Amino acid sequence: MFATVCFSSVANAQTRSLVVYFSHSGNTESVAQQIKTFTGADILEIIPEKAYPEDYQSVVDQAKAEINAGIKPAIKPCITDIARYDTVFIGSPCWWATIAPPVATFLSEHNLSGKTIVPFMTHEGSRMGHSEKEIRELCPESVLLQGLPIRGSKARQAAPEIKKWLQEIGVTQH
Repeated sequence: MFATVCFSSVANAQTRSLVVYFSHSGNTESVAQQIKTFTGADILEIIPEKAYPEDYQSVVDQAKAEINAGIKPAIKPCITDIARYDTVFIGSPCWWATIAPPVATFLSEHNLSGKTIVPFMTHEGSRMGHSEKEIRELCPESVLLQGLPIRGSKARQAAPEIKKWLQEIGVTQH
């Protein structure tokens, strides 16, 4: 069953926050897991129907083509009821200065109206790029909090930066 649905871990029935992420190399997943640990949020991984290539240049080329063409690739169905959450952390690698196409698919397919969206991006120099603008366009009826850019090569050691950011944006820590 894991191969056919998004991965979801539910912390408890009272949780009102959800961490949703797509990760190709594991950097964004590392940040997502740290946010989950610090907030007690539930977590959901976005999994594309067709996996991206392992080869870096092939991924770069495919992502650029998808972004330029406005392609939102199919993702595996998610088994989490998004409606029960008030706050949704959205994590993505910053590809070509924006969110990865599978994240755009997720945002297009789920109604996040009235929810607080908290973006975080892993990058190697582009920081948040124009991802916040794109998220606003895909989720115009949501409240967007200040995002967190984390250099991908530092993702596994980002705990102090993540904790500071959570305090700055007023997210209660677990």
